[in-house]
Amino acid sequence: MEAARPHFRFLLLAVSLLLASACAGKKPRPDALKVDDLEIEGTKQVSEGSIKSKILTTDTPWWEPLWPFDKGPSYFDPIAWEADRRRIERYYQSQGYYQAAITSKTEEEVKPEGKDAVKVQVTVREGEPTRIEAIHITGLEPLSEEHRKLATEALPLKEGDIFQEENWSGVKELIQGRLREVGYAEAEVTGEAQVDLATQLATVDLRVALGPRYRFGNVFISTDPNPQVSPKRIIEQAQGAIRKGAWFSESALAEAQARVFAMGVFGAVKVNRGGPDQEAVTVPVVVDVREAPMRSVRLGGGLGIDATRQEARALAEWTNRNTFGGLRRLTVRGRVGYAFLPSFYAGDDVKSGVVGDLTTEFEQPRFLFRDLRLQASVTGEKGLEQAYSFYGGRLRAGVIWQPHPNLSIFPAYNIERFRLQGRVEGNETVPPITLGCRERDSGSSGGTSCDISLSYLETTIEWDRRDDRTEPRNGYYAALSVQAGGGPLQGDFTYIRLLPDVRYYRSFGEQQRLTVAGKLRLGTLVPYRNEETGLRQSSIVNRFFSGGGSSMRGFNSRRLSPLTPLNPDDPETTTVPVGGNSLFETSLELRYRMTESLVVATFWDTGSVSTGSLSFGRNSPLNNRLYHALGLGLRYLTLVGPIRVDIARRLNIGPPLPIEPSGSTYTLPSSGTCFGLGGKKREYAGAPDGLCTIQLSIGEAF
Repeated sequence: MEAARPHFRFLLLAVSLLLASACAGKKPRPDALKVDDLEIEGTKQVSEGSIKSKILTTDTPWWEPLWPFDKGPSYFDPIAWEADRRRIERYYQSQGYYQAAITSKTEEEVKPEGKDAVKVQVTVREGEPTRIEAIHITGLEPLSEEHRKLATEALPLKEGDIFQEENWSGVKELIQGRLREVGYAEAEVTGEAQVDLATQLATVDLRVALGPRYRFGNVFISTDPNPQVSPKRIIEQAQGAIRKGAWFSESALAEAQARVFAMGVFGAVKVNRGGPDQEAVTVPVVVDVREAPMRSVRLGGGLGIDATRQEARALAEWTNRNTFGGLRRLTVRGRVGYAFLPSFYAGDDVKSGVVGDLTTEFEQPRFLFRDLRLQASVTGEKGLEQAYSFYGGRLRAGVIWQPHPNLSIFPAYNIERFRLQGRVEGNETVPPITLGCRERDSGSSGGTSCDISLSYLETTIEWDRRDDRTEPRNGYYAALSVQAGGGPLQGDFTYIRLLPDVRYYRSFGEQQRLTVAGKLRLGTLVPYRNEETGLRQSSIVNRFFSGGGSSMRGFNSRRLSPLTPLNPDDPETTTVPVGGNSLFETSLELRYRMTESLVVATFWDTGSVSTGSLSFGRNSPLNNRLYHALGLGLRYLTLVGPIRVDIARRLNIGPPLPIEPSGSTYTLPSSGTCFGLGGKKREYAGAPDGLCTIQLSIGEAF
């Protein structure tokens, strides 16, 4: 995740933390008293929490001394409290309780709590609610039955419901928006609600002024002087959502705006309707754009630390968004760093080295037609993993079809070539056959290195309806990756690889503080029998691994995997993950925003990686190799995204991790502790890895 964060991330982080610390906890006056507690008694129909969210006076949260990066303690202001007493009664009225009143006396509501604090306690009498007696809607008579039903179905106001002002305002906006969505661009909804305080009944009258039903007219562009982007290209992109002669709709304007912004060359885009032409019964569309710099440089850095890997890296990216004209994009991005496995203080057992990659990517927009882009890239890479080190490169060429801003389909042809080195630590090595190699290079490496070539077609489909890709709170995401390699495409392996991924987010509450997030990720790799060896063999570079901050958090990075012991006769020997042909991951997470900068979370992760391909029958690896973990987390919201700390404890459900090759004489060591605490044992879920993990990263887990 750190690799995607440029612009001097840690400098921004340090500045934001410094500012937060400096601003927290200042008294408004020397004699100001801290509000230790705020109680609103008598609340039955309206929640105390919703009332507190509408007033200025707040109590100091219990965690305030432990969290200095927020606004600090809350202090009592007598003038603000007098206004809050009126706000409480007014809020009750907005909820339909027009008889509600505060019954406590002002001088009795504020009580001392020690020398420098007070407790505020107010009592309310709610009374009976006012309910809706009748709803009258006029002005919809000219509509067809279909449009009339569309405008009035599932309204937030119903006869017999409590009359709430929020729903009263919302119903007018809702009907107006529905009418404008089917072409009535000038539709207006007005009305009045009559509340009888004596009978506690309300009558709602809504009046609709339809106006003509409009179609889209011409598209006009407002741009910078001497623009580099031709207005014709902007019009063409907007017309993917707005067709001249089609019925006017607000959603089409929003889609057009997203399409133009997705061109990637504008710093600001706004799509609005112009003044309607009542004679032609059309609505012109005005696209207002401001170009961004066509060339940019981004710099950054990252640091990754867990129990199995420590790495520091620097990042750089250069982009020209108008190479050779025509908005052709050329991007060069690089990453260089140094990695230690498992840690820099591991002594003679440490495995370390330079890691990095360099990618050059070219993109041609409007390839053959408007919604199709050509993309080609070449990458050189040097890496270090627990079971092997490698260097190599990959070529990719394909087209991206994006018929909708939220939908993309990317078929591509890929060629990859890697030199794998199976040396792990000291003289201990992983055999090339375990890495999936077919040939050995027994030169100076002593037979521990080999070459792997992959040639495959891959199609990636994404449908992204999240409200925010960095910190989603509502919406969903679905993706599917399909690879088919070898056979007529050559390469060392013939296989099919599937990887679907589904995520869902829903927030609740008046301020949407509680977010429920869920994820399901499956993977299966089906290798075909090799004619030379007669084996169904796969390569370690395209097998599945799990574990880490963005997958199954009950294991460290890539540790949820079949393992290979470096010395099967030594129970204390190092075990390294070699990947599997099946993947199953789920995650259910509850995130609660306690303050504007602090989020707490609890989660339940499950995961499984096995040597066999994924199945759901009697021989499914999920029947006895599905691991579970429960955990708690904290997120500190910053300018560079949420800084996340997750602590997970794996449940003792399931067997030890599988050992490869099968039939090995390796004996599990005594372990099973939680950060070194607790008794040791040999047989437990996920052995030989510890039962507890801690993950530190930037960005949400999913």
